[in-house]
Amino acid sequence: MIRSLDQKLAAIRAHPHSTRDFILADAKDADMAFGVRAPGPRSYLAKHGARPAQFSPEVWTRMEYGYRNLPEFLDLIREVTHQGLVDIMLMSAYVNEQLTIKEGLFKDSQITPACRANDTTDVWAVRHGCYTREPSQPFRSATIDHIQCGEIECDRSLNGIPGANLGLYSMTFVNELDQDREAFLWYKEFREEAERKGFRHFLEVFDPNVNSGIAPEKLGEFINDNIIRTLAGVPEAGRPDFLKIVYHGPRAMEELAQYDPNLVVGILGGSAGTTYDAFKLIHDSQKYGARVALYGRKINHAEHQLAFIEMLRLITDGKITPEEAVRAYHGVLQVKGIQPHRSLEEDLKTTDQAMSYDGSATRRATVEIRNNPLARTKLEATGKATGSRDWPKRDNGTPDFERMTSAQRYAYDSERLN
Repeated sequence: MIRSLDQKLAAIRAHPHSTRDFILADAKDADMAFGVRAPGPRSYLAKHGARPAQFSPEVWTRMEYGYRNLPEFLDLIREVTHQGLVDIMLMSAYVNEQLTIKEGLFKDSQITPACRANDTTDVWAVRHGCYTREPSQPFRSATIDHIQCGEIECDRSLNGIPGANLGLYSMTFVNELDQDREAFLWYKEFREEAERKGFRHFLEVFDPNVNSGIAPEKLGEFINDNIIRTLAGVPEAGRPDFLKIVYHGPRAMEELAQYDPNLVVGILGGSAGTTYDAFKLIHDSQKYGARVALYGRKINHAEHQLAFIEMLRLITDGKITPEEAVRAYHGVLQVKGIQPHRSLEEDLKTTDQAMSYDGSATRRATVEIRNNPLARTKLEATGKATGSRDWPKRDNGTPDFERMTSAQRYAYDSERLN
């Protein structure tokens, strides 16, 4: 069976400037970054409903126990998969084992299962931790064999690979020679192993997660040049299927998308923001050359994930505008009796700075949970947060972690992480 991902990649490469084919991925891999908070708030559950959990009322308040547990999270993944509107389901190696290998969820599905193949330190967004303050360091928890077969040594002579055969590999350039050289070496080693084992991958490139000394309006150029330089020495056999990057505005997107028709460019979703933020981001990035979008927190924190995904697909198919999609989405919530996070008027506003560009590009100050969900690049470069949240800052505008409360640190990590 040829899955929708491969059909669309072939169409995009054959007709890069005329096709409307667009690849949509649901990034459900946040457990490799946030830990317990990864499944998101319990406000929306799959049809199966709540999975009983034994929490003592004298220890926990209802508000504190507000996150979904893993069984509830797996139900959501199953439901989105059965809906069939996304092309890729990105998971951690453990979730991939449970759903892909043991359960066979994707056996007869058009959706391609994928795994986060590395977890650099700038996604280690654990509560009360300080790892995200430091320049990103390369690291891999999962192995290719574990992703493909769930075992330390994968027997590829059997009837197919039972697990995922697509992985997300993430890099974060910080504009420091030794750091970036080390990141290149780890990626080279991964590429060569992946090619030997027939493992496909897509490359995620985050903005610097520390102050890089590069002006915010120049980051798109810095990232574009690093991507082209990185892949120039890689023949087709070792190249990624597509890219996943921060959207830096029309100029940066068109520059990269127009460079090589064989290089399929995608965007990451970033922080949740308003519904209009999410819908306008995917619309505008597609307009200027993106052919892939990976949305993590934007989907996972939506009031109704299936309706939210349906609107994304209608937008990329050119059947509805972002404004119309917001109104239609609120209509669905009303019919289903679901309380929206914001009023329709508020949800039609642009709050994410990634959207506040004028053509020259004021890009987003956060990255999506990807491998570097927490890259705090832009926060440090601009001294501003992407959303309406506020936290203590030093005189130079960078976050002051010592003075942050737990709630402010969570807000900061959430903004950077997704």
